[in-house]
Amino acid sequence: MVSPNSAMADRCVAIVLDPDVHIIRWIAGSKHQTWLHASALRSPTISSHRSLPFPLLLQSFCLHPFSVFFGLLAPRWRETMANSASGMAVNDECKLMFLELKTKRIYRFIIFKIDERIQQVTVEKLGQPEETYDDFTASLPADECRYAVFDFDFVTDENCQKSKIFFISWAPDTSRVRSKMLYASSKDRFKRELDGIQVELQATDPSEMSIDIVKARAL
Repeated sequence: MVSPNSAMADRCVAIVLDPDVHIIRWIAGSKHQTWLHASALRSPTISSHRSLPFPLLLQSFCLHPFSVFFGLLAPRWRETMANSASGMAVNDECKLMFLELKTKRIYRFIIFKIDERIQQVTVEKLGQPEETYDDFTASLPADECRYAVFDFDFVTDENCQKSKIFFISWAPDTSRVRSKMLYASSKDRFKRELDGIQVELQATDPSEMSIDIVKARAL
């Protein structure tokens, strides 16, 4: 963490959150100090410059102070806040199996489970290509939350064969409240790990993810 000593820093305006979550902290005005906390930001560019005085850091990037927050640190800020909110890691197998489903189509569906013991999203079940949507829904537990992806084949009104990959967030009414909150807070970050999702469904009851609803969303 370093402090500025030039008028350039006085033009900075931003929101102070918490250095513990590695967020930039700016306060406007010459009577206040300004910090850049970059010790845990994984950007090599920022980390390699963290020993510089703040104004020189800005000059080295040729940036206006505002652009540092909105251009460089905002994406990391959002990711950091998402991680701290859910605390959930994603097992590499989740991404690998999804890639197999998307590119090779060797699975019909994948069901993912949050392992609360190790705070990680893991693969629970892989559906074979010959399995149906009914097989998929039967694989979801009646009283526990899950994430899932399903490769749905359908025929358009023009009689064209197509497919779309659905992301389904399953949170039945009978599941634990803590589990619902955990799955809800981790969902967006997990979805970002699965590049190629085309349609999203959220269901608390089987009727909310019936085959008719899936077909209507696919068309």
